[in-house]
Amino acid sequence: MQSVVMKHPEHTTRYVTITEDEYDSMRSTIETLSDNELMESICQGGEDIKAGRTKPLNEYLKERGVI
Repeated sequence: MQSVVMKHPEHTTRYVTITEDEYDSMRSTIETLSDNELMESICQGGEDIKAGRTKPLNEYLKERGVI
């Protein structure tokens, strides 16, 4: 693929062609990173893992009567 460069006095713009799957993935990532509540939850999960506040999946599912 070839990119086109257009020169302007303030900046240079490059046009890059990507697949629809790559575009969808990028949009999804931007949506996730823009959701403050979701990002807080993800960070809290990371802190819980570091602090050992986790349990095996089988144990969790048994407690909830799933298995």
